[in-house]
Amino acid sequence: MMESLREYLKGHRLITDGAMGTYYSEITNNPEAFAEFANIERPDIIERIHNEYIDAGAKLIRTNTFAANTQMLGIGRDELKKLIEDACRIAQRCADGRAYVAGDIGPIKENAESEGSAVEEYKMICDIFLDMKVDAIRFETFADFDDIKEVAEYVRSKSDMFIMADFCLNKNGFTAGGISAARIMQQAGQMDCIDSCGFNCGIGSGHMNNIMQKLTFAKDKYMSCLPNAGYPEQMNNRMVFMNNASYFCDNMQKISAYGMNIIGGCCGTKPAYIRELCRRIGDAVPAGRTETSDGNEPVNGNNPAEAADIRVNEKRPNEFMQLFKSGHKVVAVELDPPYDAKYDRLIEQAQYLKSIGVDILTFADSPMGRSRVDSVLMSLKVTQETGMMVMPHVCCRDKNVIAMRSTLLGAYINGIRQLLLVTGDPVPSVSRVSTTGVFDYNSIRLMNFVKEMNQEHFADEPLYYGGALNVTLGRIDRIMERMQKKIDNGASYFMTQPVFSKEGIERLAIIKEKMDTKILCGIMPLVSYRNANFIKNEFIGIDVPDEIVARYSPDMSKEEGEAVGAQIANELIGQMYDYVDGFYFMLPFNRVSLMDKININNR
Repeated sequence: MMESLREYLKGHRLITDGAMGTYYSEITNNPEAFAEFANIERPDIIERIHNEYIDAGAKLIRTNTFAANTQMLGIGRDELKKLIEDACRIAQRCADGRAYVAGDIGPIKENAESEGSAVEEYKMICDIFLDMKVDAIRFETFADFDDIKEVAEYVRSKSDMFIMADFCLNKNGFTAGGISAARIMQQAGQMDCIDSCGFNCGIGSGHMNNIMQKLTFAKDKYMSCLPNAGYPEQMNNRMVFMNNASYFCDNMQKISAYGMNIIGGCCGTKPAYIRELCRRIGDAVPAGRTETSDGNEPVNGNNPAEAADIRVNEKRPNEFMQLFKSGHKVVAVELDPPYDAKYDRLIEQAQYLKSIGVDILTFADSPMGRSRVDSVLMSLKVTQETGMMVMPHVCCRDKNVIAMRSTLLGAYINGIRQLLLVTGDPVPSVSRVSTTGVFDYNSIRLMNFVKEMNQEHFADEPLYYGGALNVTLGRIDRIMERMQKKIDNGASYFMTQPVFSKEGIERLAIIKEKMDTKILCGIMPLVSYRNANFIKNEFIGIDVPDEIVARYSPDMSKEEGEAVGAQIANELIGQMYDYVDGFYFMLPFNRVSLMDKININNR
């Protein structure tokens, strides 16, 4: 019987296997296939791969389950359970006292619709691994600790399982979530529920070495490093990795010298790579390394890989946040960007709103999933033409992490300093044949992404961002719980959906009393009977009471409808004035003339 993994690591460096997916694709000549299905359909191939790695010298193999989740494979939980169990049996049969077996878990893509479900599925997968009595559970290729922490704590509540957490970096030393390698190390140092932490996939051994040599490692954690063989090239319509085991191991020797406890390979590596690792490096326990004292020490320097938990040092006051601090009731007005290239009218509207004392203009990010001028670019155009303070909405629907980071950097260097971060409306069903929503993350994850960018890039003059708030949708404790998550991820203020009802006003008062944050109350002056009915019946989450609709009639003139809308808006402002921090006006059809009829300083 093998000693425990923790005991083994006290006296040895642990060498793991290499890639499963890319090696399986090479063997089967099928780059499109999910290797995970072979646990059931071709267990002989998976067994062959495991045995080749063990024969090459690997002392830990990973179950063939990286993409084994219901979303990635498109299967139900019963079928998933069988697939994972079969994967464990195959790996354990091959290991049989020669190697340890780690239950392998890859990230589950979570979007607006599936928020929270990923954690429950991770827990289910971990339960299967616990039942199958694997030697370790390994989270690999993750972008942040958000889900890992909760799931690892869940596992630790049931077992003393050895837990490994590895993250995927780009060439600049950042994860897809915008978190630097140094921040990962700091966060790992604060987590008692994981045993090892490190990096895998994403980059080759050369770039990995450049990052690792500058890092200060997490205290009291075993460190791991499993880079790719390099970068794939396209040959005969296939993405293939060059066979460069010697170069790979040259770099791995350097990386190992920094004090790595666990080494191996990821995409493109094969048994020959592991054999060479064992020959050159071996399993001798690594020498000491530079560690943080408690996971909180800052690491100085300008290299992204040296970035740390930099506290925002506000050298330049943010004009928008200064309005809140002064006690001024902030007035924000939302304008819809045009559907086409005609923007002159919108500039005129912005100039008018500036003349009557509006503090800031906000621009929606293609609301209702229908394409309009980009909210960030529209904001830049307006502020250049009018000098108005602007706040573009940024939603998760249309951009992946790469595009989002580019957008935020572009907004920043052009002077934008405040944003409204929202999940975003889904693409209309009629458009989904030709258009798909991205939704790589929801608003909370996007906030964390911007928070990390503030710490890494914008510390002297950070971006301030707010979140959406719907005071009428759901239980009030759940609403406040979600608000707190946004606050924890850096939100400085909230802007509500339009509030019309007595219940909405009462809920807003309770939320404002209990939550330590700034709130702009949404006001929408409805302009006609048709407009009121449309908002009441077509917009989920906007509660328009019957008595509000009853104040309009189908035969009202445009002027009469606007007068009623302005009167209702003034009444609502008066009822909420004393406990909100300002108002956020959503003007139907960009009718800025409505603001003439609204007393924005109503007491």
